[in-house]
Amino acid sequence: MYAIEYQNIRMSYKDKVVIPDFNLSVKRGEFMTIIGSSGCGKTTILKMVNGLIQPTSGAIYVDGKNIKDVDITKLRRKIGYSIQGSVLFPHMTVEKNIAYVPNLINRSDRKQIQQAVSKWMRIVGLDESMCKRYPDQLSGGQQQRVGIARALAASPDILLMDEPFGSVDEITRGSLQDQIFHIHQETGITVLFVTHDIHEALKLGTKVLVMDHGEIQQYDHPDIIKHGPANRFVEMLVSRSVL
Repeated sequence: MYAIEYQNIRMSYKDKVVIPDFNLSVKRGEFMTIIGSSGCGKTTILKMVNGLIQPTSGAIYVDGKNIKDVDITKLRRKIGYSIQGSVLFPHMTVEKNIAYVPNLINRSDRKQIQQAVSKWMRIVGLDESMCKRYPDQLSGGQQQRVGIARALAASPDILLMDEPFGSVDEITRGSLQDQIFHIHQETGITVLFVTHDIHEALKLGTKVLVMDHGEIQQYDHPDIIKHGPANRFVEMLVSRSVL
């Protein structure tokens, strides 16, 4: 039933407690947008899912298994990861960037890998004529599309996105939002999406997680967040949005 479970997560750096006690269960197929104050722990919570950050205490379960008990490399290959600016391999073509994880998993099946590359390029709105281009030959929006295609090329069950559209212009941002929304509808993938934009959080999320100082302020459907904020902090956040 749950793709991800956080149980009694505590995170501290020396004497500074960033996350005191975080508990949350994310259903399979959910598109959870995460928003809150700067430094509230949004990215920390995201990176714990694929083991990029280890909590000070507590446990994280992915598909019912404690990630401490699984091979972390295999876990990461099953979880797509897309961040702001896409961070592509500069020495690889678009095609090789997208094929990177599928190659690690199934190097022998070239036909299947090529089909995956073609499929995801089409879905994210990239022309196949771009296959042989390098990242520095692409616009910011095109690079971000390649990053999303790379994150999805191995057909992961979970996709982690950390402010993926933060570095592109508003028109490109709107187009990318529409694409990731439709990708989620078509695939049913579980998405965790960190954003600093309340418009984006309410537009994309099937559930919205509002955080402040490492604590959950509200976790609910966008309409409830919008029309029934749980406290003054959420109310102030929502008031920035004119919908």
